[in-house]
Amino acid sequence: MKKIDKDMTIGDVVDNYPHATEVLSGFGMHCFSCPMSRMETIEEASAVHGLEVEEVLSKLNIEKSEEE
Repeated sequence: MKKIDKDMTIGDVVDNYPHATEVLSGFGMHCFSCPMSRMETIEEASAVHGLEVEEVLSKLNIEKSEEE
């Protein structure tokens, strides 16, 4: 799969990279188990939680590369 980007939904990321839940939890984002995760993008969730989307993406992509 391609690099995780800000327009991907949380649900898609977690479906394809189960360890992403650890990264998201580390940011205080526990929304991966919420029904909204199917519609909310990484960018939207980052904004809601007051996080810099680029920092979240960086950590998610580091974890993704270690999973592959």
